[in-house]
Amino acid sequence: MRTADSALILGIGNILWADEGFGVRAVEQLHRHYRFPPNVKLMDGGTQGLYLVQHVEQADILVVFDAIDYGLPAGTLKLIEGDAVPSYLGAKKMSLHQTGFQEVLAMAAMLGRHPAQLLLVGVQPVQLEDYGGSLRPQTKACIQPAIDAALAWLARRGIRGEPRERPLAESESIVGGEIVMTRYEGGRPSAEAACRVGDGRVLASERYRLGHRPHPLGPRVTRVDVDRRDRH
Repeated sequence: MRTADSALILGIGNILWADEGFGVRAVEQLHRHYRFPPNVKLMDGGTQGLYLVQHVEQADILVVFDAIDYGLPAGTLKLIEGDAVPSYLGAKKMSLHQTGFQEVLAMAAMLGRHPAQLLLVGVQPVQLEDYGGSLRPQTKACIQPAIDAALAWLARRGIRGEPRERPLAESESIVGGEIVMTRYEGGRPSAEAACRVGDGRVLASERYRLGHRPHPLGPRVTRVDVDRRDRH
């Protein structure tokens, strides 16, 4: 008797950079609100890159949630299937994790264990340059539609997620209780206490201002000729 296809539902991205955390947050919500049969694995892939290959190569079906620069209006949700997925992950790279995941798919293919069916559920980000920030409202509003689209795609392949009677507690979250979205957002310091794009207190400080500051050399100095190409 043939066993059921194994499926991996993966969220990738960096939650520390605003909308780049979309993929992780989508899987977080999916895990808390839906349950799946034993042949389905949900995973927070974060920015692990090549370390994910051992999980990808075991899957017959792979669903990936991520923030993707499609060149579309911010907050646009778009689904890509099959062989087109790697090219979209690498066409306009916003983060090193996307290059890393391209390599994961390439390595799985090289090993002859590439998922037979592949879906990328991507959203066009609104804001990335906000260290410590969370998803923007437009991006956050795409989480449930993205989940619905992935569930429908999986259902057509015989894999069904069932709504939980009650959501899992935050302590049971797939991303870990300390960085679930509500706790992450609630614990962020104000902009006055933690500048979002560069700390003005440092930038304005004389200690960090660039300039010529000769430093006296001690009596024991080693001189190294770094310009001559013919000797070292």
